[in-house]
Amino acid sequence: MKSSYIDLIQQTFEFPTMEFNVENNELLFNNVPLMDIIKEHGTPLKLNYLPKIGEHIYNANMFFRNAFKRHNYKGTYTYCYCTKSSHFSFVLEEALKHNIHIETSSAFDIPILRELYRRGKVTKNTYILANGYKLPRYTQYLSELINEGFNVIPILDNLKEIESYEQQATADVVNFGMRIATDEEPNFAFYTSRLGIRYNDVQQLYKEKIESNPRFKLKMLHFFINTGIKDSAYYWSELTRFMFKYCEMKKICPDLDSIDIGGGLPIQTSLQANYDYQQMIDEIIENIQWICNKNNVPVPHIFTEFGSYTVGESGAVIYEIIDKKLQNDKELWYMINGSFITQLPDSWGMNQKYIMLPINNWDSPYQKVNLGGLTCDSQDFYNSEMHSADLYMPIFEEDTEKQYIGFFHTGAYQESLGGYGGIQHCLIPAPKHVLVDRDEEGRITTRVFAEEQVSDSMLRILGFKDEPFVSPVNNIPKESEPLETEEELAETKI
Repeated sequence: MKSSYIDLIQQTFEFPTMEFNVENNELLFNNVPLMDIIKEHGTPLKLNYLPKIGEHIYNANMFFRNAFKRHNYKGTYTYCYCTKSSHFSFVLEEALKHNIHIETSSAFDIPILRELYRRGKVTKNTYILANGYKLPRYTQYLSELINEGFNVIPILDNLKEIESYEQQATADVVNFGMRIATDEEPNFAFYTSRLGIRYNDVQQLYKEKIESNPRFKLKMLHFFINTGIKDSAYYWSELTRFMFKYCEMKKICPDLDSIDIGGGLPIQTSLQANYDYQQMIDEIIENIQWICNKNNVPVPHIFTEFGSYTVGESGAVIYEIIDKKLQNDKELWYMINGSFITQLPDSWGMNQKYIMLPINNWDSPYQKVNLGGLTCDSQDFYNSEMHSADLYMPIFEEDTEKQYIGFFHTGAYQESLGGYGGIQHCLIPAPKHVLVDRDEEGRITTRVFAEEQVSDSMLRILGFKDEPFVSPVNNIPKESEPLETEEELAETKI
């Protein structure tokens, strides 16, 4: 008899894991029976398991706490959530339950923060690290928050940005950070990041614009590389270079006391777990402390801005296999009732791999397949996994059985990159979105965040309804238009 799908998984991985296990040939995700969710809500379906967010925040704090204790590190650690990973209210409110702080990248983050403040989810003591290249609307909003007493640290991204705060920020003290322009990986298309300030310009900017202004203080240097936090020669080289610049600046800037080492803790993209978070954090802390001791400067307080790590592993997308198509002698296609291009854009745009598992029929034999999406685009497919060039799925009889599959750890970026609730390729609708949580007794609860997108919303966006669709973009002033006055902003102030 041919081996079953569960035999394949158990021979390939250490399975079950803490996150995935099987009961009655059906998959459980964090002990949530997914077939029960499917029977109640149907497919295609996006879901977020909210307790996973708090679990990751707790773990990161534990990793840094352990490393500080092991190396007798005298600084403090602050966990910030990188909002661009997912701006949804349920993500931010869940994360903020765990005493975290916020990193922003856009002017549109600021109205969200004001609403969170109105709801009592953030306070004026909450750190707001403001990153990104900032247009006038963004710097205006940040100046307003600073003037109202919020704990905002604009991270300067270019030499001219500080001029906006000179004109608009009237608070007695304005704290700044500076993003350092790191070198890119050797195989990248260019040598140095377009983001941040050149190493050679950091000291001059401080001397001319911050030290000379009695209200301004440089509190933080910011470091980030695209690969994220990896145990590679490239990462250690860039972190070391950054820390020597911190020590150099600390000697001439007494107010400087913090570093932001960015985001980039990886999430699992395979059942094969091979990243030792604790060891990596230990090595980071050891290196920072060694460089500071070598230069006779106090160690800095450490901030991180974890986005994908915070929310990525909470997400999943579930599909039904609606057809099987043998296109030649050996290429068998399982067609899903959704689209990879529109609903998992990283899977085709960046060849990102996710944990893909069948939801049911784990006792069935398996076969090599390709997964195809509904759009007419040839790129709407998924046919390999992180650990293997081939993709295997249970064999099932279309006439008598249903087959469901899930993509896991999809909680970061996919909704914003896919244009959640907007117009998508071939007018594929946004799927139903369900939030999964646990009550105080640990019982599973579900609630619908959004129903599947309907044709009326698309027709309105496309101008086929009598009521025109008014894009929020229409409300953004052009650079040549005057910004809002204090009186015009009064209605939106807290």
